[in-house]
Amino acid sequence: MTPTLNRRHALAALLTSGLIAAAFPAAAQEGKTFALVQINQQALFFNDMNRGAQEAADAAGATLLIFNANNDPAAQNSAIETYIQEGVDGIAVVAIDVNGIMPAVQQAVDAGIPVVAIDAILPEGPHSAQIGVDNAQAGADLAAVVNEALAEGSTLGIVGALNSFIQNVRMDGFEEALDSAKVTVAGTVDGQNVQDTALGAAENLMTANPALTAIYATGEPALLGAIAAVESQGRQADMAVYGWDLTAQAIAGIDAGYVKAVIQQDPAGMGAAAVEALGTLSDDGTVEPVISVPVTIVTQENVDPYRAVFE
Repeated sequence: MTPTLNRRHALAALLTSGLIAAAFPAAAQEGKTFALVQINQQALFFNDMNRGAQEAADAAGATLLIFNANNDPAAQNSAIETYIQEGVDGIAVVAIDVNGIMPAVQQAVDAGIPVVAIDAILPEGPHSAQIGVDNAQAGADLAAVVNEALAEGSTLGIVGALNSFIQNVRMDGFEEALDSAKVTVAGTVDGQNVQDTALGAAENLMTANPALTAIYATGEPALLGAIAAVESQGRQADMAVYGWDLTAQAIAGIDAGYVKAVIQQDPAGMGAAAVEALGTLSDDGTVEPVISVPVTIVTQENVDPYRAVFE
């Protein structure tokens, strides 16, 4: 694709390469065009982020293009390069490889296109804002809940996603705050940010450690996999599960009593904040370099307001 392609031909090419153009009224096509470079569209978390971004774009009369990388960092780089050629008005990126994405981010900014990062924290660079939560602190906050809840001598396993920078931050923040005199980490398995893979990894973790008493899952696919593994092995009565990102399955686990606490982010709020920031930046305005979106630790005591969202 070359920069001289007209908009209609270019959008057709984007669609065939996995780029999804949102449907907008004709009048809105005259407005600005923003791009959201996403990790995948399997996780509800990312779909909620897309929804929030879409709603903000609709409200602003802008066009939103969403790219589904299907967990492929190279595809994210290629998408940014394509969007640069298209001359979009701003790019938001949820990076898989936070270091590997930086040359493409620099290329976009050099082309006069503002870039903001969502969730995954990019290293210092030319992007204008980082939007998300303090993942290390949230992991530490959940570790404090675990420290209080588990008995001395407990063993805990971690279902992570070692290909995800942000989930590694969550894992490190959790482990650093865990009371090692009280709770032993028996092992870490890699769910690769894919639910079925996380299920198999969690089952292997539990089989290899029959005395395991708790699991910490660093993201939605990991938590779904851990929940499915606990249920498949009939361990609901003696296993405590902690993790990130509510789903209907997580709420059912909370109701059943074995899912003890889940960190709930506001992905729709993140997506909306990204589009709003890009709107400001594309008008030559400025935004705060860190735009924080708060989290809630959800337990049996405060889960009720979330039920309708996941029905």
